[in-house]
Amino acid sequence: MYDAVIISDIHLGSDNCQAKALVRFLASVRRGPAAARRLILNGDVFDSIDFRRLKKHHWGILSEIRKLSDELEVVWINGNHDGPAEIVSHLLGVACADEYVVESGGRRVLFLHGHRFDEFITRYPLVTWVADRLYHFLQKVDQSHYFAKLAKRNSKTFLRCAQKIEAASVRYAERMGCQAVCCGHTHLPAANTAGPVHYFNSGCWTEKPCHYLTLKDGVVELVEYAEPAPEGVPVPAPAPALPPAAVA
Repeated sequence: MYDAVIISDIHLGSDNCQAKALVRFLASVRRGPAAARRLILNGDVFDSIDFRRLKKHHWGILSEIRKLSDELEVVWINGNHDGPAEIVSHLLGVACADEYVVESGGRRVLFLHGHRFDEFITRYPLVTWVADRLYHFLQKVDQSHYFAKLAKRNSKTFLRCAQKIEAASVRYAERMGCQAVCCGHTHLPAANTAGPVHYFNSGCWTEKPCHYLTLKDGVVELVEYAEPAPEGVPVPAPAPALPPAAVA
């Protein structure tokens, strides 16, 4: 059993939310191969707090989270899309926080969404809005999400922002006495173990393939979610998206 399973950037209400896959994954956290002592929702669970945008499968995700909260610890870390924490707390009966520290294997791992270190969205809200709409449009017209990922990974502005968020998160985690920091926000899955404080990003559930993080005995892994095989076909164990890294 994992000490924690971490997901971020679900964006309930968005047309690109991979809701059906996430419902199956959450069921596996409750009783299955991804069983964990705690589930950490690392921000941007909602795309907005306009619940009229939620579809049937989106409500299914909230139902699974509610069930999970009765059986294990669920922590909801506030993201820039989530709205007031009180709404989330009352809706699902889970604890909300701006950041959260887990001790695992004698090591301290910090969890925060990461948007507090994103200067671009506060300085250039209009440009951010236009880029966000273009990104979602590319995802919608291309179900493989190839062009959306290509645009993101070839944007110097986006990559600079992601690098700044990573660097600021690592500095903050070091001041907090943590050996690793796990973020969301950028939708860019990452596992950087080059420095004394390791940086991880759980990616998102709006872009294929979806990703999540696991924590067990001080080891953080970035994992690519694989849909279960059809009934009667053996299901292989999930492969790490990048080599697992112990938090040094």
